Amino acid sequence: MGHAAQILPEFEAPAPPLADELVNDPAIERILGSVRGHLGVEIAFVARYIEGEQRELTHVSTDLDLPMGPGYRNPRDEGYCWHILNGRLPELIQDAADHPLTETMEITHFLPVGCHINTPLRLSDGTVWGSFCALGRNPDRTMNERDLDILKSFASLAAERIESSLEHDVLTYEARKRVESMLDGHGVSTFQQPIVSLGSGDPVGVECLSRFPDLTKRGPEAWFEDAELVGLGKELEMTAVRCALDTLGHIPDGLYATINVSPQTVATGALRELLESVEPGNIVVEITEHCQVDDFDELAREIAALKAHAKIAIDDVGTGYAGLRHIVDLQPDILKMDMVLTRGIEADPARKAMTAALVQLAHEIGCTLVAEGIETEHEARVMRKLGVDCGQGYLFSRPLPVVAAQQYLMEHAAKG
Repeated sequence: MGHAAQILPEFEAPAPPLADELVNDPAIERILGSVRGHLGVEIAFVARYIEGEQRELTHVSTDLDLPMGPGYRNPRDEGYCWHILNGRLPELIQDAADHPLTETMEITHFLPVGCHINTPLRLSDGTVWGSFCALGRNPDRTMNERDLDILKSFASLAAERIESSLEHDVLTYEARKRVESMLDGHGVSTFQQPIVSLGSGDPVGVECLSRFPDLTKRGPEAWFEDAELVGLGKELEMTAVRCALDTLGHIPDGLYATINVSPQTVATGALRELLESVEPGNIVVEITEHCQVDDFDELAREIAALKAHAKIAIDDVGTGYAGLRHIVDLQPDILKMDMVLTRGIEADPARKAMTAALVQLAHEIGCTLVAEGIETEHEARVMRKLGVDCGQGYLFSRPLPVVAAQQYLMEHAAKG
């Protein structure tokens, strides 16, 4: 059988449960069904080797009423597969009675086993993950090497599906570790980007933006996507909020600070509970709108409760999921235009028309309108001419560390 057959995974801890997507993978079910149909046998299955010198059935295809199915575990040396892997039995067994070893095994007489065909399931690095097996209750002298080759081809397809799932599990595990390492707040930094009045040029506030380690490799969006992937989206957002609140003492009086929170996190009530426990400040809760709101009524109730502690801004207006009716119903204090509307507005009548409509809407409902992503004097001039109240973008300042942002705000206050 060769040395590669002995490359087994290290079982330092119990094998983790398989992902539901793998357990219920219809592709593997089809593969096993095809093997049974080709060979004319009653049972085909996939098993993995796990801790305690056991094996576990992961996928079983049969029309028989068997006492063992997916999740069934037994000592690995009680099955043919382990002895085949170690060279004590051949991969192709036309009749179990031909081999003295099989006669000593309970499974031979329990099923019973007549013919048996098997190949180890190896991952791309050579590790033996488990086995791919088909068996019939009656001997079959017609079963040959061509059948074995076909079984191995099907096994390769199954191994690809398994390895893809395992890689996803590893990525998910690594993502969870990364996110969990941030939840104490020590790895999260808050930068502040000034927001200025387009009329006077004076700062009116800052947007608090979270920064994480390895910023050049993985931006903030990737961190929050990881958190959503592993079910820690709310936890990471609230960590970022707490870090942002810790910086408010650096903001001069009269200016506000916006903190970004998703509708899903707002709806949980966690933000309201936090703001109820901190010193009041000039805070604006900026509701990000990249995600569909599942329960708008619940969100609206929570935002109404938040207004005792903070003003409300709706982000990404013009490109997000919030319709105009939702904007009116939420009664925000600030509308922030998505930077997509800002880019090249000086040469785009459609962008100008949409911005003019948002200016009218903001004035009618008593909101301040902020244009994000202003990078050129042309963009600022058009926004000013159309009646947009405030701007944010690289033309005025990049996001700055807290102390640098404080210096920027104080210098402009002194000029004013």
